[in-house]
Amino acid sequence: MLTDSLLEPALISLAYLLGSVPSALLVCNFMGIADPRQQGSGNPGATNVLRIGNRTAALLTLIGDSGKGAIAVSIAIFADQSAGIAGLCALAAVLGHLFPMFGAYRGGKGIATFFGCMAVLSWPLMLIQLTLWLSIALTTRISSLASIAMALITPLMAWLMTPDLLSPLCLISLLLLARHRLNFVRLYRGEESRF
Repeated sequence: MLTDSLLEPALISLAYLLGSVPSALLVCNFMGIADPRQQGSGNPGATNVLRIGNRTAALLTLIGDSGKGAIAVSIAIFADQSAGIAGLCALAAVLGHLFPMFGAYRGGKGIATFFGCMAVLSWPLMLIQLTLWLSIALTTRISSLASIAMALITPLMAWLMTPDLLSPLCLISLLLLARHRLNFVRLYRGEESRF
């Protein structure tokens, strides 16, 4: 059995490996849909799979991406780890999705994986994040705008609701914003694609 000094890095490493599972690639390959990294926006995520494939493929991708985040955090909690370690596992899972070992380090935007992590870490905060994301996405039909807004509001909500998770959630938010840097440019130019 792993000692505490080895268990924490093992859990964080496992979370990264889980985050690295390329849900979009697996789903598209199984359903005979072109590699999402070579089509549409080039992003291996549910929104792009919806653009180039169909709703079923997009839903399966969403379930896979959010599920791996939820599992990564659940394992840490099941192992009776602190909120800080669970938060680091969430960070590792999102990093795995952004830079997947099993996908040539070319991953998605991390939003669904983050939602999955938050569903386990703090479901009340996740509901706020999801409500904001859905309200903007359904109104504008621009998923990147919804994702950017959600990432911007998360640190404030974490500070108010889950201060023990503030540091990892701030880091995840910064990663998500950095991942959307090209979307910022397209939004500014009015060139961002809709779904």
